[in-house]
Amino acid sequence: MEFHHVSILLGPCIEALQIKPNGVYVDATTGGAGHSLRIAEKLDETGRLICIDRDDEALQNAKTRLADVWDRVTPVKSDFREIDRVLADLGLAGADGILFDLGVSSPQLDHAERGFSYMQDAPLDMRMDRSQRLTAYEVVNGWSREEIRRILFEYGEERYAPLIAAAIEREREEKPIETTLELSDLIRRAMPAKARREKQHPAKRSFQAIRIAVNDELSAVNEAMEKAIDCLAPGGRLAVITFHSLEDRIVKTAFLRAAQGCTCPKGFPVCVCGNKPKVRLTPRKPILPDEAEIEENPRARSAKLRVCEKL
Repeated sequence: MEFHHVSILLGPCIEALQIKPNGVYVDATTGGAGHSLRIAEKLDETGRLICIDRDDEALQNAKTRLADVWDRVTPVKSDFREIDRVLADLGLAGADGILFDLGVSSPQLDHAERGFSYMQDAPLDMRMDRSQRLTAYEVVNGWSREEIRRILFEYGEERYAPLIAAAIEREREEKPIETTLELSDLIRRAMPAKARREKQHPAKRSFQAIRIAVNDELSAVNEAMEKAIDCLAPGGRLAVITFHSLEDRIVKTAFLRAAQGCTCPKGFPVCVCGNKPKVRLTPRKPILPDEAEIEENPRARSAKLRVCEKL
């Protein structure tokens, strides 16, 4: 697969990381390697970039795209929730900057055979790590109607989740649902006529929900944020790009919790919990793409960048 990927919020990310030429940096979601390339270009021969991804094709692409700076790069196949173990295995005490670009990458969406897209026909897959066992096929054909309803509602914020889950159950009683377009068409038919006329594709929210379930994305983000903050060296920056409200809520909560410190009730005369702030927010509100970037790359529209600095 050829990875063609436009990096979102590239300039703001690089500015936020405040890259030092001799620093240690982690791109925890290497993807198309656009952010990785810009980071590595700012390092000298003593600097180091750790490129993490669980998609073999992404790492293979990174080797090609980063060929001119490969002497500064260490690729690692891993889930980003293992960032602490990755750094420990490399003998690194901490990082001067860590970047997460969450969600599915453009190449995974654009290449039909990966099964992420509701616009192109392919076997139901949606695995970011193609060596894992759970696929979208197993979720759609093997999970209970109630569990499918739950993930559609919670992960996709799909208001017609009960109708869609019921339609899936009826269809698979006749025969398995095997391809993306079969599922997409089933979802469309299950929804009321007024919903099918909305600007957004009827299957978008459901496909997002199933993808999140297959890859255990929200649990991974929740676990990774706390670990990433602990992995930062003093003065190090953590930059996280999110693309939907569920991810952003997790990141925002983790940042605020780490910046808060004391958790004692407000009425306590003195602190008894002993918690100290770990980070400061830089800035407090998320950074959004400007109109020029959105016009050039519509996928940037929902992106938010949050940044914190280790104290």
